[in-house]
Amino acid sequence: MEVKRREFLKTGVATLGVASLGMIAAGVAGKKDVAEAADAPDYKIYALKYAGPFTGSVAMVFFNKEWDKTISRNYYIWAVQGGGRTIVFDSGVRPALAAERKLGGYVPPDQALARIGIDAKKVEHLVISHIHFDHGGGIELFPNAKIYVQRKEYDFWVYDPISRRLPYASVADPVANKQFGDLRGSDRLAFIDGDQKIFPGIELLLTPGHTPALQSMAVNTAKGLAILTSDCAHIHRSFVEDNPSCLITDLPAWLNTYTRLRDKVKGNLTMLFPGHDKDMLEKYPKVAEDVTQLI
Repeated sequence: MEVKRREFLKTGVATLGVASLGMIAAGVAGKKDVAEAADAPDYKIYALKYAGPFTGSVAMVFFNKEWDKTISRNYYIWAVQGGGRTIVFDSGVRPALAAERKLGGYVPPDQALARIGIDAKKVEHLVISHIHFDHGGGIELFPNAKIYVQRKEYDFWVYDPISRRLPYASVADPVANKQFGDLRGSDRLAFIDGDQKIFPGIELLLTPGHTPALQSMAVNTAKGLAILTSDCAHIHRSFVEDNPSCLITDLPAWLNTYTRLRDKVKGNLTMLFPGHDKDMLEKYPKVAEDVTQLI
């Protein structure tokens, strides 16, 4: 009995020790997160329209509803500035493809950025949400930028033959995809695997559903955490009514993404910014032609 008692005491002490270490580690991690948040700058976020408006069925952007109605949307890129740093979120479309696809109201994304004093050739950080033609098709306009992309997203669009079949092929840019492929192994390509903080106050979030590994960008601002969600939602109504678009790769993953994004902003849906909503141009302060400051 005495032997068993000693073994029990040893086990109990060991368990308590592990638990204590776990609590200490959690406390240190918590303090680190608080310190990082305190050190993070309050970034400003700009939405830059580079094409549009274009009109399509509501049902295409709001799953299987209102087939008899149409909706107008815009094409955007975003710029985030703070702490002496500029990060561009999505590259837009290269000029040759814009002409081929006859994008109305098109302005090359580098010219859109110039309206707020950003030289695309000097941009050092370019985050690509997903490799559709309208989000990743303009990387040639940012010749000196490090490009941040989810590894799984990259591998699908650059290497998987499924991506060259319909309906995927209809939203792909083969030229840009080759440019992505040519960057592999260079110091200009930064693969992201899941969630990753890339700068103080800037975190990339894996938010799949629309594509295999679309990523959103969470940004520390003076108003709290804002998230550029790209095509997690084409219009803000999708977040409000919990209904994504028809352009689906993985519906369960997409709905889980919605839950996660809502939790991240603590239910404040005004801090989620979708990919194509006209409200971003019409309901926020205008700072230049077709450019608004979201925060």
